[in-house]
Amino acid sequence: MRVMILGSGGREHALAHKMADSSLVEELYALPGSAGMREICRGVEGDPEDIPAVLRAASERGIDLVVVGPEAPLAAGVVDALGELGIAAFGPTGEAARLESSKVYAKEAMVEAGVPTARFEVFDDPEAALAHVEERPLPMVIKADGLAAGKGVTVAATRAEARRAVSEAMVEGRFADAGSRVLIEDCLRGSEISVMAISDGESVLPLAPARDYKAAQDGDVGPNTGGMGCVSPVPDCDDALVEEVRRDILVPVIDLMRRRGHPFSGVLYAGLMLTAEGPMVLEFNCRFGDPETQVVLPRMTSDLVPLLIASAGMEGAESLSELDASWTPESAVCVVMASEGYPGSYERGVPITGLDKVEDGAWIFHAGTNFDGKRWVTDGGRVLGVTALGPDAGVARRRAYEIVEGISFAGAHYRRDIAR
Repeated sequence: MRVMILGSGGREHALAHKMADSSLVEELYALPGSAGMREICRGVEGDPEDIPAVLRAASERGIDLVVVGPEAPLAAGVVDALGELGIAAFGPTGEAARLESSKVYAKEAMVEAGVPTARFEVFDDPEAALAHVEERPLPMVIKADGLAAGKGVTVAATRAEARRAVSEAMVEGRFADAGSRVLIEDCLRGSEISVMAISDGESVLPLAPARDYKAAQDGDVGPNTGGMGCVSPVPDCDDALVEEVRRDILVPVIDLMRRRGHPFSGVLYAGLMLTAEGPMVLEFNCRFGDPETQVVLPRMTSDLVPLLIASAGMEGAESLSELDASWTPESAVCVVMASEGYPGSYERGVPITGLDKVEDGAWIFHAGTNFDGKRWVTDGGRVLGVTALGPDAGVARRRAYEIVEGISFAGAHYRRDIAR
């Protein structure tokens, strides 16, 4: 089978590593991929959001399955377009992907499906939003409605912070059209976890849970990022809790989307807060998480590809309801190394050294790098995801940080408390 991955980040690098081990995959491509992925798959020039280019690349190479990594191509309808061409794709249609591309759509779906989430209000007028900020209890959360690369959420401890978040989104246009409408909600208290599940529109198969660290600085302070590190498994999320999430959160939403005439296939990712009242949804994503994928897939001991082709409904595939996934009891810890200034502005082209120091049971996933013909250089905000396995989280953490400390680039920033 010929498979093409859309995307070029750490998530896609981890997907390529896992899929390359499958006996079902004969040829593996990535559009555009990255220099770090070249050793395991063939790069294809193009933009994943350029749907005509994706269709041409898939057709010319006889691709059997396209696996969509980032959220933007999903929101743009790449799965719909591939389906019209008769090419199987792993991921939801553009309408189903609104569970991620519109936080308001997702919240309304949660309410209709009876899924627990924070109390919220929606605003498309900045003056009304600013007035509401003066009345709502603190702390509060301000979210841009549309896609903002993981940076459109502000947890405001003061009214000044809340006013600034509303103004940045709705007046200054920091997130362009994505911030023209905002959602203001209560701040949930508890510990945060991520549960990703694969669905074919009916069955729901949860993957191993993970904990993501979104704040830029140690101690969970600073601006939100796309994720600065991750750990799996999670000590306060056992099998019983995963089943509760599947039954009470994931299945009701999958059932709702099917009733609406927009069945959801692909990965439904639930970002959850474990509150005193039980798990409550912070957000839904419609693709593999980043960096969650960099700890979940290294722990998977079964083949990922049968799950993908079952979800995509490929001819001859087994039913997802008859499949399962198996996991090593070991822990995985991923530490993200970012450019100086991330999640704000940052410099590209900074030389990187130390990328050859990897041992068995550890990986360096390239998130934002390039190779200029002589040396590795930075080419993004999140530059590398360093993942290590260990018999427990403490050992995995120590191994990951030992590798991180051997890698160097000017201005490198990483949290030092991942999985502490």
